[in-house]
This record gives sequence, C-alpha cells and structure tokens, in this order.
Amino acid sequence: MGDTSVKKVESRRSPRGEMGQKYLASGVRVSMRLWEDEPPGEPRPAAARDYETVGFVLKGRAELHLEGQVILLNPGDSWLVPRGSSHAYKVLETFSAVEATSPPAAVHGRDEGEGASASAKAPAKA
Repeated sequence: MGDTSVKKVESRRSPRGEMGQKYLASGVRVSMRLWEDEPPGEPRPAAARDYETVGFVLKGRAELHLEGQVILLNPGDSWLVPRGSSHAYKVLETFSAVEATSPPAAVHGRDEGEGASASAKAPAKA
C-alpha cells in the first residue's frame, strides 16, 4: 500500500520565511509557498538556489531576471526557474503568486539568508 498520509495547510496559519513567503503544504520531494501582496520595488541582488521553482501569478505584475533574460510575469502566467540559475524578481505592481519547489525550499536552510532565490526575494521577494 502507498503512503496514505494527508496534509492540509490553512494559509492564514502558515509559518513565514525570512523573505516574507508563507510556507504551504510540503512533501518529501516538493513544497509550496505563497507570496502575498508583495509591494513594488527594486529587486535584491540576483541569487541561485539549490532547488527548481515553478510559479503561477495570481495578481499583479513582476519582472523575472533570469540568466540575462527579462521575463514579464502577468496574472495567469506560470514560469520556471531551473535549479542553480541566477535570478531576481522586480515587482512592478502589488504581486501575489504561488510557487512549488523541488526539493522543498524550506528544508535544510535552502530558502533563507544570503543567496536566496525565488527567489532572491520572490517577486520582490522570491
């Protein structure tokens, strides 16, 4: 029989990371986080992370600066930041997005401190 564990996470009770992200459900190989109402502003310095990130824009607009490219993120867009890629986000208008990371970003300090990613302050914080 397979793993029968079930997790439910209420975002209003979710722990926050030091970049402002809310940690949502997490498994062994993947985790989710929420960037909620990130204000416009300048990006933090570019960073590379030890995980892959996929994201989906709920509202607002941001630029993803990824390995010399600039990708405009609008509501309804999804994106990928490959593991180890240098990137930063610049929020252009109040931004909310959901991201999934593999392996889980919150484990073993992958998501905190210098060099943080999605990501380096996801959409203006991560």
